[in-house]
Amino acid sequence: MTRPLTPDLCVIGAGAGGLAVAAGAAQFGAKVVLIERGAMGGDCLNFGCVPSKALLASARLADLWRRTPSLGIDYHPPQIDFAAIGGSVRRVIAAIAPNDSVERFEGLGVRVLRAEARFTSPRSLRAGGVEIQPRRFVIATGSHPAVPPIPGLDELAYLTNETIFANRVLPQHLIVIGGGPIGIEMAQAHRRLGARVTVLDLGPLLPRDDPELVGLLADRLSREDILLRPRVAIASVARDGAAIDVQLADGERISGSHLLIAAGRRPSVEALDLAAAGIAAGPQGITVDARLRTTNPRVFAVGDVAGGPQFTHIALYHAGIVIRNALFRLPAKVDYRTLPWVTYTDPELAQVGSTEAAARQDLADRVRVLSWPFAENDRAHTERDTAGLVKIVTRRDGRILGASILGAGAGDLILPWALAISQKLKIGAFANLIVPYPTRGEAGKRAAGSFYTPALFSPRTRWIVRLLARFG
Repeated sequence: MTRPLTPDLCVIGAGAGGLAVAAGAAQFGAKVVLIERGAMGGDCLNFGCVPSKALLASARLADLWRRTPSLGIDYHPPQIDFAAIGGSVRRVIAAIAPNDSVERFEGLGVRVLRAEARFTSPRSLRAGGVEIQPRRFVIATGSHPAVPPIPGLDELAYLTNETIFANRVLPQHLIVIGGGPIGIEMAQAHRRLGARVTVLDLGPLLPRDDPELVGLLADRLSREDILLRPRVAIASVARDGAAIDVQLADGERISGSHLLIAAGRRPSVEALDLAAAGIAAGPQGITVDARLRTTNPRVFAVGDVAGGPQFTHIALYHAGIVIRNALFRLPAKVDYRTLPWVTYTDPELAQVGSTEAAARQDLADRVRVLSWPFAENDRAHTERDTAGLVKIVTRRDGRILGASILGAGAGDLILPWALAISQKLKIGAFANLIVPYPTRGEAGKRAAGSFYTPALFSPRTRWIVRLLARFG
């Protein structure tokens, strides 16, 4: 009988969080076993962040090509080769894949097992016939698409984020069920590449973001002829010849060629036999404390499977928390108060800290809201792209509580605001910055400066200026 492996750490799942834990622990000198039953790199590399942003890049170039006459450059309309675009997306994945490969991690000293893992006791698991008894476990199995219980859906072939990037046929009419980031990003990408697109959602679009900025983004998407239908219930779906027929609860029927399910995510825990390890879990994921420990003190969970915010950067953040706890016995805890996130539409929508609605709920009238539109930003004008605005939420004393940005490059522009909130800065720190001209970052400075406008240009200030003028 093969003797059990007894590493310091056994990591289950080679997505962003699992790979970060394995690489970090190995470089600190720990013995690590990494288990992955599917593709190295997990959802982010193969079915999520990387392919979606690559597809969006192609779609943005196609849209820009169509708008070049307004810049004095006239091309023929773009010729969309959807299969070739799919091939270019795969090449992007292939270029990044070596960073997440078995070879790289074995080079770091990690023992990689390509198998499915299942707990056999609170202290052990089996993977591919190998028993592993480590000092600590880290579950990083991620999540998979949630499929809503719509009558008829189980009888149809539909797309999810795990299959849409393998599609090589441009949909004539893509129906998207789900108005979250995945659904909205894929809607815009496919519309710009030539498909008709309808988005259906039981609730509001992008419910975690600032409603004012979501409304502006929705207007932009509607002007691109994307049909947005929030707050509608779906009664059933069915195949109607070559078409897919979606019947709404009010009796309306929508017919499309392809159906994308983007209605949220579910933790991937089914194969693990968590009960055998004494690990509690619910519909949202594995139960963890602030140190990411499960109900089995030997086991940690990171990323989507831990039931918190579902972002790759959260999985990477979790990895640092777990390494400090599991290897160094430091009581590091998660803190999501300065968590930024981005929806990578064009324009991008970024958020960090409190939205206006959340801040007013907590502080009522002790909130100041500052904003500056990109229509008043010179760099935006030079780029012929003035959509969106910067919106900052502060306390009355100037303490920065949150920032929402809709505009080109919003995902990059949100970073200094995340730093400001994490460091408990006041708005004066931004108002007094020297910002290079012309940049979109000036819009943030102008928003910050507006905090002082009522006092600076008040009758009292004008009286002081006139008084001082008397002294020569």
